[in-house]
Amino acid sequence: MRTRTYIFSLLAGASLLSCNKFLDVAPEDAVSDENSPVIIDKASAETAVRGLYRAVSADGYYGTTFQSIGYLSGDNIQWTGSQSIIQQFISHNVRADNANVATAWSAIYAAINRANHIITKVPDVSDPLLTSALKNQFTGEGYFVRALAYFDLARTWGGVQITLTPTVTAGDKYNIRRSTLQQTYAQVLSDLVAADSLLPGTTNRYRATRKTVWALRARYHLYQEQWADAENYAGKVIADSANYKLVQPYSAFFANGVVATAESVFELSYSTTYPNTHRNSWQPPANNGTRQWAPNDAFIALVNNPAIGGNRSALVAKTSAGLWYGNLYYRPNPATDPSYVIRIAEEYLIRAEARAKLGNLTGALSDLNAVRSRAGLAPSEAATAADILLAIENERKIEFAFEPHRWFDLVRTKRAAAVLGLTNPDRYVMPIPAAEVLNDVSLEQNHGY
Repeated sequence: MRTRTYIFSLLAGASLLSCNKFLDVAPEDAVSDENSPVIIDKASAETAVRGLYRAVSADGYYGTTFQSIGYLSGDNIQWTGSQSIIQQFISHNVRADNANVATAWSAIYAAINRANHIITKVPDVSDPLLTSALKNQFTGEGYFVRALAYFDLARTWGGVQITLTPTVTAGDKYNIRRSTLQQTYAQVLSDLVAADSLLPGTTNRYRATRKTVWALRARYHLYQEQWADAENYAGKVIADSANYKLVQPYSAFFANGVVATAESVFELSYSTTYPNTHRNSWQPPANNGTRQWAPNDAFIALVNNPAIGGNRSALVAKTSAGLWYGNLYYRPNPATDPSYVIRIAEEYLIRAEARAKLGNLTGALSDLNAVRSRAGLAPSEAATAADILLAIENERKIEFAFEPHRWFDLVRTKRAAAVLGLTNPDRYVMPIPAAEVLNDVSLEQNHGY
């Protein structure tokens, strides 16, 4: 993956004229890419926050690599390209020297380091222009991104090294032993609670607000099997129907060049100077892509079945030569497709699953059928709790086919063995990158690698 360097230009200054404008628009393209941002006043704090979101949207994180681990490891995708490291995810035989694993690991820790700089430095800045409200906002954004990053590390690798202070080099976090999975998730919750107390209750699809925290907390509690909390936090977001709703048809949140629709709780923006590299791996050579991976035959049959895929068949397309490809990322020259981190459809399906676990089958079906209705499908005929949970699992498989959910869903529900035939629990987490283990004697490799 390429490394990008951004120079903060006078053009970006126009967006700094008003605090509200800064908080309500997508991050600018021109931001500092230094590992140790200097934060001494309002302007440099704003630049650091832009860099924070660019770290989340980087190629190695939600730009492409981390996302791909989440869906390549499921059962919807086939490898069609030339990079053999991709097949390792599909066959569930990932090696510790897999370059994509190393890239994602480094990119997520880079985002954590950006967050640590903001959390540590912004509260102490002395600048009358950097008001208490702005300090809280920026610091809260740091806590949110750090929570997201540790959540993604935990569900991908298990317990990891926890660093809460800024570092200058990667080696600065060496000699820190891995925390347990429980301790890592506890850090996620701690950061979400801190973010909730600092962030405004506004709506912003590009930046963290209190509502974004609620949405991620719903996901967190789902993974922790804390059903009442998952239902509660998902419900808080769903209740804000003036700002979040299932747009119709399904493709309305991504087709025809749209961005920041009511479907998005949190998405990442790209532009002509900062394109989304995800497109290249999905689109075929006929569309100037590499098509390194593509929907497999089983998924194509499901999504094109009117009784299962409904109008979500818009997720796939076929070239004149008969090649099927994924069409969520499609915008050419430049590729300005957003990356979708949290959608309101996920909140509905989180609440549906939580309600089914709590015995509220009527409520579970209501949420499930809201997603099905948007897809042009008839209400589910599931009646028992077990049937409803399976229906929710199958709905998530199609709804988030090209987003990083399927693999993690099968692992967290302990369904990877039944669905994927993967019975070795060592393979339910990725290996710690070999180079990291080699360089840091205190870092233990995951069992079985």
